[in-house]
Amino acid sequence: MLGHTIWFAAGLALLIVGAEVMVRGGAGVAVRLGISPIVVGLTVVSIGTSMPELAVGVVAAGEGSGALAVGNIAGTNVVNVLLILGLSAALLPLALQTRTIRFELPMMAAAAVLLWVLAADGVLTRVDGIVLVTLAVVYTVAVIWSARRESRVVAGEFAAELVNEFATDEPGHAESGGRRMSANIAMTVGGIAVVVLGADWLVDGAVGMARQFGVSDALIGLTVVAIGTSAPELVTTLISTVRGDRDIAIGNLIGSSIYNILLILGVTCLVPAHGLALPSSLVTIDLPVMVAVALVCIPIFISGRRVSRLEGVLMVSAYLVYLSFLLTTQT
Repeated sequence: MLGHTIWFAAGLALLIVGAEVMVRGGAGVAVRLGISPIVVGLTVVSIGTSMPELAVGVVAAGEGSGALAVGNIAGTNVVNVLLILGLSAALLPLALQTRTIRFELPMMAAAAVLLWVLAADGVLTRVDGIVLVTLAVVYTVAVIWSARRESRVVAGEFAAELVNEFATDEPGHAESGGRRMSANIAMTVGGIAVVVLGADWLVDGAVGMARQFGVSDALIGLTVVAIGTSAPELVTTLISTVRGDRDIAIGNLIGSSIYNILLILGVTCLVPAHGLALPSSLVTIDLPVMVAVALVCIPIFISGRRVSRLEGVLMVSAYLVYLSFLLTTQT
């Protein structure tokens, strides 16, 4: 038992460190290639923070643990909204940008509903994966198009945030531009390698823990793995809340939830030839919970375009109730 726990903890640590290094390197490369900071923030950073879920999903699917891969996505999205956003709002009332309300929130809800529909037959096939990945590309194009229409104020906020968080500088302004670019590329490649290795260790440890405790892979994915792979987003959002500059962190959190379903799970579905077989509890309970969380968020966020401290506390409480339900009914 101790061996599985050590492998899991070591894998999780590598995932967190690797994702951080990869996102910093990728953001630096993108900015130096002339991509606008707002596009980098809404795409590169959002996708980068979802890389742990992708690595875990691909490794799990390749090892025949599709339930762990899908459970991780469903659990992560519930954690992102109820736990992380809820904690942020509980600390300080959360005001949302107009683009988040009009664009990201409906997309998150639509992606969740689509996944539930595709999974209704108990299997996510390669065709389902192609559908999800195609929609991920369409969503990315829409994000880029929408970002180019944002005001200078919003674009400036993203540029300042990118510099603060990832220590990037404007292309052409640094004397050691070539060395910086090489370093960013090395960070990106090295980060990906560390994430892949961490995912392999984490999945092996998680599956071993599930067998040891006599619980399902899906439960491990919904709880321990989901919370673990969401740790970077949790820390980033809480720190930005304390600093008072969390708008971009919140936007990236919701964007990451969308990519989790469309891109991450879509790519994961392409790995096994016969698709991802899902346990009935995942289809009838956990995916509907993810859909309900996404749908309930729309009226909460639209009312006054803010989430009050009370609503934040209720969101965190709802997550704790869901977590307790999982632990009491599936163990």
